[in-house]
Amino acid sequence: MKARVTITLKPGDLDPQGRAIQSALGGLGFAGVEAVRQGKVIELDLADGTPEADIDAMCRKLLANTVIENYRIEIA
Repeated sequence: MKARVTITLKPGDLDPQGRAIQSALGGLGFAGVEAVRQGKVIELDLADGTPEADIDAMCRKLLANTVIENYRIEIA
């Protein structure tokens, strides 16, 4: 069983990596990029039948900083 966890910063939190990407795109001549938000995707190979509650616990305890990040779990 596979699960994909997508982690993004909460709205309103500063995103220095996103700003660096936006600046670099502008420096490369890509006009019109008004904002960039950077996140991460974690793919997990899990034993069949792993409860989604366990995946949620993994996110809360280790994979995401829930103070500043949101996460979304997709079961493939």
